[in-house]
Formats: sequence, C-alpha cells, structure tokens
Amino acid sequence: MSFASDRLEGAPSVWRRLIARQEVAVLVCLLALLVFFSVSAENFLSTRNITNVLGQASLALIAGIGCAVVFISGEVDISIGSLLATVAVPLIVVMNDTNSLFLGISAALVVGLAVGMINGFLCAYVGLNSLIVTLGMMFVLRGGVYLYTGQRAIADEAGLDSFIALSDGRLFDVLPYSAVIAIVLLAAFAYVLRYRPFGRQVYAVGGNSEVARLAGYDVRRIKFACFVISSLLATCSGIILAARVGSAQHIAGLNFEFQVVAATVLGGVSLSGGIGSLGGMALGVLILQFLSNGLRSLDLPTEWQLVITGLIIIAAVSLDEVKRRRAHGD
Repeated sequence: MSFASDRLEGAPSVWRRLIARQEVAVLVCLLALLVFFSVSAENFLSTRNITNVLGQASLALIAGIGCAVVFISGEVDISIGSLLATVAVPLIVVMNDTNSLFLGISAALVVGLAVGMINGFLCAYVGLNSLIVTLGMMFVLRGGVYLYTGQRAIADEAGLDSFIALSDGRLFDVLPYSAVIAIVLLAAFAYVLRYRPFGRQVYAVGGNSEVARLAGYDVRRIKFACFVISSLLATCSGIILAARVGSAQHIAGLNFEFQVVAATVLGGVSLSGGIGSLGGMALGVLILQFLSNGLRSLDLPTEWQLVITGLIIIAAVSLDEVKRRRAHGD
C-alpha cells in the first residue's frame, strides 16, 4: 500500500514538471495550430503541403541548430542571415568556373569557417560582446556581398543536376532532400549535446562559465567551437538556398537571423544560456513555418504575417525573461 501511495503522491509532481517544460507547451501549440488550419484552410494537411513546409523549414532548422548551440553556451550569433548570402557567392562563382559541385561547396565552407573563426576569436578569446560582434559581422558580410555583386544576382550557369537536386530532389519522391539533411543533422547534434562530453561542456559553460572553468573546462575553446559550428551550419543553409533560387543573390537571407532566433527562443532555448534543447528549437521552427504557411492559405496579407511573427518573438523573449527571473529568485 505504501509503495502505491508513494506513486500516486509522486504522479502530480511528475506531471507538473512535465507541463513546466516549454517543449511540451510548444508541442501542444503546434498541434493546436495544425488542427486550426486543417479546419480553416483547404488542403493544409495534404501530403504535398506538409512536405513543402518541411522543405521550407529545413533552412531555419539547419541554421537553428547552430544558433541554439551558441545560445546554450551563453552567447549570441545574429550574423547567420548575411552569411547565407555571402557563402552563395563563392559557391556559384567557383561552380561556374570549374563545373564542380565539390569545389563550389568547399569554397563556401571555407568562407563559412573563416567567419565562424573570426566571430569565435573575437568573442571567446578577445572577450568582446557577442551581440555587438555578430551584429557588426552581419553588416560587414551584407555590405561585402552588395559591393561584389553590384546588387545583381549571379546566376548558376553550370546547371549541375546534383546541385539542383539539393532543392528539387525528393527521397522516395516525397520528402525533400533538404529536409532529410536537416533531420540527419538535427539527430546528430541532439545526440552530441545530450550524450557526448562536448554537449555537457556547452551546457556547463552556458550555465555558469566561472564554475565550468573551475571544473577544468576550457571555456574559451568551447565557445569558439560553438561559433564555428553555427557558421558552418548556416553555410549549409546558404548552399541549399542558393540551389533553391539558382543564383547568388545579395538579398538572400534578409531577416533570416531573426526568424531563427525567434524559433530558437520559442522552443525554450534560453537567451541567458545553459537551458534548452534542439528538439524544442525544431518545434519552434515548425510552429513559425506552419503558421506562415497557414496564414498564406487564408490569404492574409504579408504585413499581418510580419506583425504576428513579431508578437511571437516578443512573447517568447518575455517568457524566457520570466523563467530567468524565477530561476534566480528576482
């Protein structure tokens, strides 16, 4: 009897902890969103529409992994939108000159790696504020693309089938390859963050960098690695976007960083560091993507879509601040 009573008494506590997890609340919101639009918008839950949304969400999902990793480490990276436009330039130029997808992708990854290393060095080793550094990098990259392209698109003249497949190809003629790539990367990094030493170090550094340092963790190296990861994953999104539009465009990724940040915070990744999961981030991305898709299905003007997205960002940041204050007893 005693054992059964303990279980009954413990059940409400377990249930409260489960409900308190933001990932659960976000999942409930996503399901409610799906139900609402399935009733109000025709063909919303069709296989074609669902797979299209997953393909569109893949860019934010891939970049969101890196954004979440940086946030969990206690830093911020808002240069990812401009990086999408930047890496497309060497990708397309090199492919046009060499007719090689491998060399084009390699060139894009080198540029992405360089940006991540600069961000990481300035923030982790020099000690500059990550918001200011990545904000400055955002403008530098965007301005550089404007100057190089003359604000004109650089078309993909190579027309490689393998490159086009990154955008148009589908696994079993159903799931876009971009979504497959996003799911694989999400699973891989979720495993690393949850079960590998590096993941535990990232959470420790984001939770309290001084305690992590006293525990023997190389705080600067870990934060540096997080910025590199963020830039490389944003580069992957940039490559897929370039394949989708068939060119390098100076306006590519405009405001993309804010969509990713909104989805990441909405999914429960704290701006103060040390809290959150990639699963929650993925749910945040899906909510914003299905919301945008559903509003378009209802023929709601773009202006209202922007307003609603902005309100979601404010609500998500406000919720994160409330949680932070409760955790610190403020």
